[in-house]
Formats: sequence, structure tokens, C-alpha cells
Amino acid sequence: MPHSQILRAPRKFLAILIAMASFCCVMAAWLVARADNPPTTDIVGAIEGEAISVEGPMSVEATHGVVRTILRSGSNVHVKSGQARVELVEGGQIVVCGPAHFSVLKSGKSLTIALDSGTIHAHIENEPTLSVFTPQIQANPISIGNGAQDIVVGVESTGNMCIRANRGAVRIEQQLTGQSVLVPQNGDISLANGQLETMNNSTGHCECELVKAAKPSTATTEVSRLATPEDVQKRASEKKIVPNAELPPRVAPQEPIYQVFMPPLQYDATKKVQADYDPNLVVLVRRVRVRPTLILQGRVEGDPVVAQTTKPAPEPAKPGAVSKPSEDSTWNRVRTFFHKLWSPTS
Repeated sequence: MPHSQILRAPRKFLAILIAMASFCCVMAAWLVARADNPPTTDIVGAIEGEAISVEGPMSVEATHGVVRTILRSGSNVHVKSGQARVELVEGGQIVVCGPAHFSVLKSGKSLTIALDSGTIHAHIENEPTLSVFTPQIQANPISIGNGAQDIVVGVESTGNMCIRANRGAVRIEQQLTGQSVLVPQNGDISLANGQLETMNNSTGHCECELVKAAKPSTATTEVSRLATPEDVQKRASEKKIVPNAELPPRVAPQEPIYQVFMPPLQYDATKKVQADYDPNLVVLVRRVRVRPTLILQGRVEGDPVVAQTTKPAPEPAKPGAVSKPSEDSTWNRVRTFFHKLWSPTS
């Protein structure tokens, strides 16, 4: 091999490595840009509601100070209560009456709603092409004269379904057997366990009304500022001093007060049946006001009265009787003294 060809080979190899490295850099930059700015073809629309939760692909955007949740293809939505409203990017809207659970899939101009439970009311002008899948039935609205499509599809927890065609027709198909039935405009039917043989009219059974979009607020923004001396004087002149009314003395309640203390309640979202609390942990407290012991305080006015003891009056002497000297006379005391003095002691 000539020497020039030997030198040319590493150069070609080096050029190939440089080209591959440049391609890798371009692909990495494209992937990063795609991650930062995901494609908009899979956007379903903005959803709003009081009690909803969204799982899976989604995004959040703020418009005029309002934060909105954007559904994307593959989003899984739970409507716990009330209603949820989806504004489609094509201009239509879908109202979901809870409790409900559904998923959305979008491919191009086709939108598929997999409804597990709940009721949806869809209003489609021209696009997208809507398909509603339930565990056993597929419902496809059909436009009449390129007009709008307005349908209501509901699935109960027992497996019963209701379908109503307000505008346009609806073709329903049994996914297992392939049987299909066309529900005309203004038709309102119900199915038991997803069987077309059980189809019958049920006017007024499917109810989920559309809600109007809230108009943007036209209120102007007011910026706070410091009060001027004129504002302070005007405020002081308008202020009136109202004397505090004398409140009656608060009287403590005499009736017993009962309080019930219960154990904390628990909720487990993974369980369908929640555990009941233990009634032995319930405590009943009775509060009463103990009355104080009755104590009388005071004084007795006036001079105290002392009771005097009186000796009985002596009996009158009988005629001819000799009066005996009193036992307490001086002679008796002297005689008793000498008697004790000279008497022999034992």
C-alpha cells in the first residue's frame, strides 16, 4: 500500500468520528428541546373542577393570573364530587358529573375517552372525532348535516348504562359480539350489563347538564397608597363614637355540661370499607357546678340576758316547834372545828 493511502485512512476515520459526534450533539439538543417544549398535538384541553385529581401526562399554565391544568394524551382523571369541565383545544367542551373516573387518549384529530364510571356530556362542533369506550360498549357520535354533536353517556357502578343523543345520532357497538345499534337524534336509552338485547327507552335517566364558561373579570386593579391629610380628616369626621352598652352580668350555667371525646377517625384510600372506631374508647364527661356550703354570718344586737337562780322559800314554822339554828351559823362551825381537833385519829 502506498504511503499516501496509509496517511489518508486515519483522516477518513477521524472525519467519521467527528460526523458521528456532531450527529449525537444535534440529537441530544433536539431531545432536550423536546423535553422542554413537548409537542402540542397530544394536548386535549384545560380541565377545571372543585374536587378532581389528575394523574399521568399533564402540564400547568398560567393565563392572566389564572392557573389551569392541561390534559394530555394518557391523562387519568378522578372526579370525586361535583362537576369537572374540559375545554377542548378545538373549541368543544366535555362536562363530567362525579363521582367519575375516565382516561383520555388523543391521536391526531381523534379523541378517545375511556369511561370507567360516572356520566359525561360532550359537545363537539366539528373536531375532534370523539369515541367513548366503556367496559363493554363503544359509543361514536355521528354528525347530521355537518352539524354539532351533543351526547350524554353514563355508567353506573352496577354496570347499567344510559345514552342520550341531543344533537346528531349515536352508534353503539358491543365490543365482545360486534353488534351495533344506531340511536337517532333525541333518543334516550338504557342498557343493563352492556347487553344490546336489554335496550329500552329511559327518558330523563341520563342527566349531566353543561355549564357555561365563566366570563373573564372586567374589574380594574386598585393600587394601595398612603392616606392624604384630607382622607384622614374625612375619616375622622365620619367616625362616630358609640358608648359601650352596659352588659348584664354573666351568669354561670346551672345545668350540667356534657362532652363526648371520640378517638381520631381514620381513612384509608386503598380500602373500600373503612374500619369502624372502637366504642370502648369513647369518653363521656359531665361537668357540673358544685354549690358552696350554706354559711350564715352576722351578730346579735342587744344586752345578753343572764338567768338568775332563786332559792326555795323556807317553810313556815309549825306551832310549838322549836326552831333549829341554821347549819351554817358561827356556833356550828366552831363546834365542828374543836370536835375535829380533839377527836382521836385513827
